[in-house]
Amino acid sequence: MICATTGHDGALPGAPGWHDAESMEASASEFGTEQGDLLSRGYGAVLWEPDDKTVRHARVTRFMSWLAARGKPRFGGYEELWQWSVTRPGEFWAAVWDYFEVLGDRGTGPALAGDVMPDVRWFDGATLNYARNALRTAWTDPDRTAIIFDSERGRAGSLSYAQLAAEVARVARGLRSLGVRRGDRVAALLPNVPEAVVGLLATASLGAIWSSCSPEFGASSVIDRFVQIEPKVLIACDGYGYGGKEFSRAEMLDEVMTALPGPPKVVMVDLLGGSGSSPSARRWEDLGRGVPGGLKGPSPRGWQSTEAGGDAREPEFEEVPFAHPLWVVYSSGTTGLPKPIMHGHGGIVLEHLKALSFHQDLKPGDVFTWYTTTGWMMWNYLAGGLLAGLTIVLYDGSATYPATDRLWRLAAEHAVNYLGVGAPYLVACMKAGLRPGEEADLSALRAIGSTGSPLPPEAFGWVYESVKRDLLLGSFSGGTDVCTGFVGPCPLLPIRAGIISGRCLGAEVEAYDEDGKSVVGQVGELVITQPMPSMPVGFWDDPGGVRYRESYFDTYPGVWRHGDWIEILPDGGCIIYGRSDATLNRGGVRMGTSEFYRVVESFDELADSLVVDTGRLGAEGRLILYVVPAAGAELDDDLKNRIRAALRAQLSPRHVPDEIHQVPGIPRTLSGKKLEVPVRKILLGTAPGVAADPNALADPDVLRYFGRFQGQGGADPSRLHKVAILSQ
Repeated sequence: MICATTGHDGALPGAPGWHDAESMEASASEFGTEQGDLLSRGYGAVLWEPDDKTVRHARVTRFMSWLAARGKPRFGGYEELWQWSVTRPGEFWAAVWDYFEVLGDRGTGPALAGDVMPDVRWFDGATLNYARNALRTAWTDPDRTAIIFDSERGRAGSLSYAQLAAEVARVARGLRSLGVRRGDRVAALLPNVPEAVVGLLATASLGAIWSSCSPEFGASSVIDRFVQIEPKVLIACDGYGYGGKEFSRAEMLDEVMTALPGPPKVVMVDLLGGSGSSPSARRWEDLGRGVPGGLKGPSPRGWQSTEAGGDAREPEFEEVPFAHPLWVVYSSGTTGLPKPIMHGHGGIVLEHLKALSFHQDLKPGDVFTWYTTTGWMMWNYLAGGLLAGLTIVLYDGSATYPATDRLWRLAAEHAVNYLGVGAPYLVACMKAGLRPGEEADLSALRAIGSTGSPLPPEAFGWVYESVKRDLLLGSFSGGTDVCTGFVGPCPLLPIRAGIISGRCLGAEVEAYDEDGKSVVGQVGELVITQPMPSMPVGFWDDPGGVRYRESYFDTYPGVWRHGDWIEILPDGGCIIYGRSDATLNRGGVRMGTSEFYRVVESFDELADSLVVDTGRLGAEGRLILYVVPAAGAELDDDLKNRIRAALRAQLSPRHVPDEIHQVPGIPRTLSGKKLEVPVRKILLGTAPGVAADPNALADPDVLRYFGRFQGQGGADPSRLHKVAILSQ
């Protein structure tokens, strides 16, 4: 473990909230006794270690120095700081508030009240506003770039913090004129464009509640989400561009409006041009016009909505309680309506400041992006970069158009310091043989973030071999439920192949065995045993919190069960093995699906895969592997034999599939997660439409294809048709 010790002087003076560093020294890391076994499985090779300068200047180091100067313990390294953060959570989160000088009134109550989750309260009596904190740089450094936006279609430009604040003020006035008040909902059907961020901040500034969906969602998916919250205003676009094509959403919008109660008032953002909209719809660029306080001054570069006359005004902010709902995000559940998860203003402000600053080591003015859509919680997290004074980059389009290297080119074009992507993108780049470090100017790039699914060890190695040797590769695992990662990187810790560096500050993550006891060095259920402020403040329209409790606290009362398999290593590193409800149990040996996919998807001939164990309690079933060949490849006997041999050698003889079949595609949720459990249900007799809600799927036809296997507990190879490979 990399350790650090603080010096004896106080923190040096600096701008509010951004404190300078103490001198710190790093010691060599020592691995636990499991290291030999990990290395034999391809895990654990050290790929990067922080040098003295990195440790000394890390923002988490500065935080430890700041704590010591104020009478808190003098921590000897990250592990000691983490231990304090989870044993004294109230003190830790109060320190985070004070360190970042959060704008608001902390009140006189305790930081944490209550003993048993979920019946705890954070910062009773405190008031603040997310938007006010996100826009604070507009007053301290107004010319700093807040947003860079880019797209496939060439719509690009930037907004300074001052320009962003002016836009937020204008849109907030417009929303207020449409009747939006504290507690009302504003929904958005927008791609990853600046109007979405402006809409979020304007909504939050009023104390109203934001919710967004990406426009590629089907009408039913949008309706299932927005009908639950009954928005007063819907901000929508006429269409979007993706993969070199344009897609009108006019018909889909009509269907959504017909289904929503009210109906809501509509504000249209014109992205395609000339598509037309309902005569009753307001134009985005007209919001706030005719309302006292219109904007004046030059238009931001690439931006067309700023008014040319009137008096410029600053945004006004409704101060709200710490737990007042900021937004509603939705789970990727595959049955029933998506869970409408509410997060509070205060919890998100504290969590995102902590994660961005202490785990990603981002500093004010750094350029930060994460490839995402507005329908994934990583968009909300990306917007949180404004809380830390960052420049955030919004990209609207495909990550692989016109070529797989598009995001590396984006990072080069905008001098990105931190590039966040889904783990499958890094794997795709590796399999495509890309060498971004040689093909693009990534001199500004200091770190890469990966999330969405476990990143295999080979992809870790590829990043350091083909992208850049001196960077922090941060593999995160977390979820929409907490809108952050609870295990992830830290600049004080080494990067090892296939291993997440450690548990995040304030997140007491443990692995529980079958008896509900905490274990180290073996795979168990991922649980969180202490509250985090970014845990949901509840679900929308859930009287008494019944659905919320059932979702997370039924299995272990008072303990959050997340639904993943995790192994916590003796030195604090973590390995995620996939969903605990999709376990492979062969001859009593349990294994997460991520290990299986790592072996199978290492074959260049395979584009995607899904594995299902049809076993039930007391009866071993069949292990069935479905594969999607890469372009130009076919699943023949030779490839099947090589797959079986690799699984036998790298996992165990028990994990050799009973059947291997070629399929046209792998069913996934809208957020890209594989659907092992619904496919297993189909194999055991459930109809596809019952096994998973088609509206929750990226492509319902792919799951319907598996209906031919219904009730078979497997498939008759003779019934499988040869089909064209669906685009991924």
